[in-house]
Amino acid sequence: MTYRDVASKSVLIWACTAVGSRMPVAMAPLALVFLVRERPGGYTLGAALAAAYVIGEIIGAPVLGMRLDPARGRRHLVVGLLGGAVAFAGLGVLPGAPSGVLGVLAFVAGFMPGAVTGGLRTLLTSLVPERAVAQALSTESMLMSGVWAVSPVAVAGLALGIAPRAPLLLAAALMASSVAGLWLLPARWDEETHQGEDGGSSAFRVLIRAWPVYVTGAASLTLLGLAELTLPALLEQRGIGVGWTGPMLAGMAGAAGLGAFLYGLRAWPGRLRNRSVVLMGGMSAFVALAALIPGAAGIAVALALAGTLQSGALITRNLSLREAVPPGAAAAGYSVMYAAAGAGYAATGSLAGGLLQVVAPSTAILAGVALGLLLTALGWWGEVRGEARAKASSTAGDAGDDTGAGLGARAEGAPVARRGDA
Repeated sequence: MTYRDVASKSVLIWACTAVGSRMPVAMAPLALVFLVRERPGGYTLGAALAAAYVIGEIIGAPVLGMRLDPARGRRHLVVGLLGGAVAFAGLGVLPGAPSGVLGVLAFVAGFMPGAVTGGLRTLLTSLVPERAVAQALSTESMLMSGVWAVSPVAVAGLALGIAPRAPLLLAAALMASSVAGLWLLPARWDEETHQGEDGGSSAFRVLIRAWPVYVTGAASLTLLGLAELTLPALLEQRGIGVGWTGPMLAGMAGAAGLGAFLYGLRAWPGRLRNRSVVLMGGMSAFVALAALIPGAAGIAVALALAGTLQSGALITRNLSLREAVPPGAAAAGYSVMYAAAGAGYAATGSLAGGLLQVVAPSTAILAGVALGLLLTALGWWGEVRGEARAKASSTAGDAGDDTGAGLGARAEGAPVARRGDA
């Protein structure tokens, strides 16, 4: 169980494909602001376009994710990526279009690739041995931390150094190039996990039962969003230059990559849900410390430590989701969790904006930490309750087997979520 199991040509191709598909997502909100900032009311319009993009992601991830069939996975991903590439190209080619047209293009750019994250994550876990799944997810987390650290710098450099449309044209080219990478990867990621004729309805029921995992995943992104969105105001409150925001957030992203690497180095003790609670509790403590520490160095260290634990928390959530749903619904589950995390991030933005009107930035951060802890506790309780229900159902099933033993053996149930017979 080492990173050697992940080092392969297929995983390298997957990594290039993932960067091509995810870099545009990381670039999009800031790129949309730069695209229209010189127009009258540009910053307001840019914020609205970024919101339209995020709404497209939040809607597209569950809607398209639940229709993603492992048997035709590549075809679905290609359509989504091409649709996103065309929308990004439209934004770059038509920067002076009416705001309504730009809003529709931004929405489509977020909506069409909505299922790509879930599909690519499921594809990655199919490329490595079962024993190396945690290392594969850690590798993905490290890769994405790098993408999110580089993308703001790339957007600002291209928009200011070349043209406001340049970041969006680059996003279109990257997303289109990821289609080529998909053709070098398997067309399907699991031959034995077709969703069946009633795949849509059964997948929906299975995904609903996994709600505690989504709640805890959203909590981790809520804390991350809170730290990012309120940091400039917090630095101002402490009399620290707002220009330190970028380096501090870059340090947080780099620390998240380090945390993902450390998580994959060994097998950690305890149940996944308990591990998640410990990591979320630690992350909450460090974010709270960042709100209370007066010095720039202390804030930077606290945020870096929070980022280190946050990547581990996300990996545990992905592993928990993998246990909670059947293999055929894994891609849909990852897509729904992506949407839940996006919704949590967006809600955090609204919460932070409202609180900053009436309380100090440090108080707003502490209120957000309390909300994150509440969501974490709710998710943990839901997982415990779900396990208790499953045990009770299993006990009742065993009793039924004993009662009917004299009438002949019952047929075996279908495997459920890799845990054996029903």
